[in-house]
Amino acid sequence: MEHTRTPVVSGWFTGTEGAGEFRLLGTRCSACAAVFFPREDAYCRNPRCAGGGELAEVPLSPRGRIWSYTDGRYRPPAPYVSDPDAPWEPYTLIAVELEAEGMVVLGQGAPGVTVADLAVGMEVEVVGGVLNEDARTVWTTWRFRPVAAGAGVSA
Repeated sequence: MEHTRTPVVSGWFTGTEGAGEFRLLGTRCSACAAVFFPREDAYCRNPRCAGGGELAEVPLSPRGRIWSYTDGRYRPPAPYVSDPDAPWEPYTLIAVELEAEGMVVLGQGAPGVTVADLAVGMEVEVVGGVLNEDARTVWTTWRFRPVAAGAGVSA
């Protein structure tokens, strides 16, 4: 049976894992140029905005620098769904200050990335990943991974 690939949250990113450029999607206010992630479609959240602007979807920087990081070594308590019979695997959480926007976005590390691989200020890039899968659906999301040493920014 073919699995349906479904974003965990529709409209928050574009692309899929391993298929070209993956980007988080935000919105920009035309009145004050403030950028938001998660996206905002109703009104500008900037309290200093004069108002009257339109909110337009914008792709966010594909790279940024680690602002903070930690790991999750325990199974989350209720109300979160977690199969108690499945083996628990620790995961890495990374807070990244995006290159152009200067905002901090939280995401999991890509598979295989541990806190031992990370340092505050290290350059990382956003990539597609899988959060979970069931009998019918592969739930996709974003992850962060360190940029390979010497890798240049593509134009």
